[in-house]
Amino acid sequence: MKANCWMGKQHVQLRDVPDPTIVHPQDIIVRVTSSAICGSDLHLYNGLVPTMESGDILGHEFMGEVVETGHDVKTLRKGDRVVVPFPVACGTCSACTRQLYALCETSNPNAWMAQKLWGEAPAGLFGYSHMLGGFSGGQAEYVRVPFADVGPLKVPEGLTDEQVLFLSDIFPTGYMGADMCRITPGQTVAVWGAGPVGQFAIAGAKMLGAGRIIAIDRFAYRLRMAQEHAGATDIINYEEQDVLSALADLTDGRGPDACIDAVGMEAHGHGPSYVYAPDRHNDRTLLERPLALQQAIVSCRSGGTVAVIGVYGGHIDKFPMGALVNRSLTIKAGQCHVHKYMRPLLARIGHGDIDPSFVITHRLRLSDAPQGYEMFMHKEEGCEKIVLSL
Repeated sequence: MKANCWMGKQHVQLRDVPDPTIVHPQDIIVRVTSSAICGSDLHLYNGLVPTMESGDILGHEFMGEVVETGHDVKTLRKGDRVVVPFPVACGTCSACTRQLYALCETSNPNAWMAQKLWGEAPAGLFGYSHMLGGFSGGQAEYVRVPFADVGPLKVPEGLTDEQVLFLSDIFPTGYMGADMCRITPGQTVAVWGAGPVGQFAIAGAKMLGAGRIIAIDRFAYRLRMAQEHAGATDIINYEEQDVLSALADLTDGRGPDACIDAVGMEAHGHGPSYVYAPDRHNDRTLLERPLALQQAIVSCRSGGTVAVIGVYGGHIDKFPMGALVNRSLTIKAGQCHVHKYMRPLLARIGHGDIDPSFVITHRLRLSDAPQGYEMFMHKEEGCEKIVLSL
């Protein structure tokens, strides 16, 4: 089969690889009909996530048709359309029974690798390094999906791939960022990053009743999308305005009730802190460039909540712990527990509350994936989200 493979830093390639096979009786094989390039994939592309190996198949946002099932699979059969959550979860361990699916204690066969970096290991993830399981990803013609009775969600008739594809990751991830903020009606929420996850964090905040939603980014097309489609009431272009001053002006000097970091380790910025951060970032003494997180903590209303859904992998410098402690801030973070949110959000799509396809700006063939990575990384042609099809 054909698959988009990581071949080294900023080098991906469409290659012929062996077809997947059933390994465990709870596996299914999915023929991929749609997949996507995620902002998290750019961290892999830029060589920032350890334990990637040449030839690894990328992609953790995908869906398709079941073409083969293991003999213990009970809920799915050949021909079913399914969307697959990016964490691999067993459904029965202590974490899964608490709906902390991204922390599954049994799905990561290489847990020891992650334990060396983080103390304990999270769940295995599709297409996202060997320390997170070494599972082949979905930017391919076929994928083996473990724990088929737990993860894949059967798609009802009448819904297109583009309407439901993002239930695999970015829609639940953005929504979870808003959910972690415990928004009460009328509150003000600020979202750093108007990429796809940020767009869904904004949409999630709107669904949960926020009165004012402030989108922060540097690209006009992203900020325009945030206002016209996601639900932002205000925008801040951080290359044109000082973020902290602008937020103070919009909130009578108190700051937002909740702040969401939807950027993560490769934040952009300007001024001395940004000049310092890339230098440390590039020489590998630090893995992170936490400018958005720093701003979110410092600008949040005293007693407020900071939710972190942007990806971080290692240690960060200049963390404003004093602000966190002395102003009684709550910080919540995590990879998304996608399984928890898929069905409720599918219902919202079905009811017409939201059409997640609004983030799609480019549709490419799987064979064009290498060009798609370059386009997405450099934000060419107003690129917000790329969907790949066969």
